[in-house]
Amino acid sequence: MVTYRPIDEVINFITSFPKPEDVLAYKAPESIQKRVEDLLYKKQTSFLNDDEVEEMNKFMLINHIIIMAKKRAKKTLLV
Repeated sequence: MVTYRPIDEVINFITSFPKPEDVLAYKAPESIQKRVEDLLYKKQTSFLNDDEVEEMNKFMLINHIIIMAKKRAKKTLLV
């Protein structure tokens, strides 16, 4: 069985060859946003186990990639 991972969402988006406007408008699905909120809440109120820390680090990397893609898309539109 293949497990769907959050990075799959980003890969699907990137391989759809989005226009710069689409990149700027991109938002993670609500399910991913909710999971990040849950992890952040847990981190603030108790502690994250090792798997959750790894999951949070992956979300942070995905977020960084999206931020950088949006910066490039914005530059493209300004040229």
